[in-house]
Parts: sequence; structure tokens; C-alpha cells
Amino acid sequence: MTKQKFVQVVVTFLGAGLSPKAPGTVGTLAALPLVYLLTLTGPLLYMAAVVLLAILGMWASEQYEQLKGGHDHQEIVIDEVVGILITMTLVPLTWQSVLAGFILFRALDILKPFPIGTLDKKVRGGMGVMADDMAAGIIANILLQIVLVKTAWLGVQLSY
Repeated sequence: MTKQKFVQVVVTFLGAGLSPKAPGTVGTLAALPLVYLLTLTGPLLYMAAVVLLAILGMWASEQYEQLKGGHDHQEIVIDEVVGILITMTLVPLTWQSVLAGFILFRALDILKPFPIGTLDKKVRGGMGVMADDMAAGIIANILLQIVLVKTAWLGVQLSY
């Protein structure tokens, strides 16, 4: 596989970003099985995988931008993948938590409230592609953690 093809496979998350409609949402949905599989590895390996994917995503996004020109092309969805992984970090997997995490992350990613919008506008290159979605994931995770601690809304964890 050529470097260019590898970069495309990474940034489009195995082609999910090539969806003609809502590639960011498709990329986020495509990442949910990865969330489940990484949850099975335990929290330390889960978080290590998130860090490695974030670094790989920054590098690949930078390479893709150099190949294509411009910034944050819609087919780049590795940022959504890392964002939903961050959203679901240390959150018990239930249908309610996955649904809430998906909705929170996508809403924050689309609406880009402060500081997400600032990161989106000010940070360039591969880091800029990833930074706003990582921030959206962090904020969504904090909100999920609060709901998890204060309520029973997120249900009972799925057994593995």
C-alpha cells in the first residue's frame, strides 16, 4: 500500500468519510464498533489506543491536506472517530450512554460552542483538524460523567 493510499484509508476511516451524505455522522457511527471493542481491552489500553489514534490522525490529516490542499476536508473523519472514542472514555456501555454520547458529541461538533469553535478557526494543519473534535469529545465526556454520577439515566452496563 502506498503512503497516499494509507493516508486516505486512515483519514476516511476505511472509507466511511467517503459517504455522499453526512460523512461526519457516518464516520462517528462507523467508530461505534471500535468503541465497543476497545472497551473490552480495559481502560488503560482503551486510552492508549485513543492517544495513538489521535497522533496517527494528526499526522494523516496533515499529509492529506498537503496532498489535497485546503483545510479539514469533509471526507476526513478520523477526527470524529477520535472524538467519539474520547466521549465514551470511562463511560459504561449501555444503549442509553451510547445514544447520549453520540448525540452530545455530534451536537457539539456541529454547533461548535466556545472553545470548540475557536479551536476550529484558529488551529491549522493536522492538529487543527483533530483539535475541535477532541475538545467536543472531552466536553461530551464530562457531561456524560456528570449524568452518570448524578442520575440513573444511562442505564445498566451491557455485559461482555
